Amino acid sequence: MKAENSLNVAENHLDSPDVVCFGMLAIGILLVVDKWPPQNDASIFQENKDIVCYDAAMIACMLRGWNVKNAMIGTAVGQDYRGQWIATQLKQIGVLGEVRLDPQLETVFSVVVSDPTGARTVFWQPNRKVLATLDTADLSLLQGSRLLYVDWYDEDHIIRPMDEAIRLDIPVFLNLEHKHKEPEILARYAGRATICQAVTDFVQLGNEPPLEVAKKLLAVGVEIAVVTLAKEGCLVVRGKEIIRVWAPSIKAIDSFGAGASFSAGFIYSYLQGCSLEEMARFATAAASIKVSRPGFEPPELAEINKLASELKVMKHT
Repeated sequence: MKAENSLNVAENHLDSPDVVCFGMLAIGILLVVDKWPPQNDASIFQENKDIVCYDAAMIACMLRGWNVKNAMIGTAVGQDYRGQWIATQLKQIGVLGEVRLDPQLETVFSVVVSDPTGARTVFWQPNRKVLATLDTADLSLLQGSRLLYVDWYDEDHIIRPMDEAIRLDIPVFLNLEHKHKEPEILARYAGRATICQAVTDFVQLGNEPPLEVAKKLLAVGVEIAVVTLAKEGCLVVRGKEIIRVWAPSIKAIDSFGAGASFSAGFIYSYLQGCSLEEMARFATAAASIKVSRPGFEPPELAEINKLASELKVMKHT
């Protein structure tokens, strides 16, 4: 399939970015509700926002808020209002790259509902025709970059950019989530990653010990294993160095994008040459602040650093 048009996300799109985010482009509506309504009833919402969806694009947006030069290599989108909106948003933020517009596609759309418990519910419609356009995306922006970010849920479409990053000696950050439970996916994706972020969320897979998850990641060749623990913080392991960071006690308002915020925080501090403890602290603080407010605006670096310095940490080497 050939896109009929494209919009440069930023006019200096030929510059080498520090980070390349690769994955699905979609638009979503975020609703922060007072409560879930009974059947056939209604509920008042506190906030509603149009958002760029899915972790790769969300991370690109957050990193730009911290003045990281980055690029988005994404799926094609429809030549419709939603596709035009995505292209405009990324261009205004200053993300490098291009958004490919294809009149034969409909832009992927999601509805995200955050409730007072801090939980979020996502409604979306998968579109494999759109996802397949990742296979024709131009990877030239990887040249000269310092890190590639990919998500497991973009399936085998992520292998081509991961292999290209490996060829160029560029570190790969993989968001694996709960797929460490599946040996084939663990080996195929995490085996290509430098940094791998996984979860032990009870809703998704049960209460597996985080250190055991980290060991599985390290066993397939991951250099830095990151295991997020929701409101409990995170565990980060590199070689024999183990860092456990506890999240602060906060009132959760909107948990949508918490994982992406953590990834963005980890990537930012990694690029700064921070220690493993500093990376774990910064990422946990960034995700915690995000959960405490609606939407996906990047917190100020000073605010993150202040909270990061106050977090409880245990380390073992």
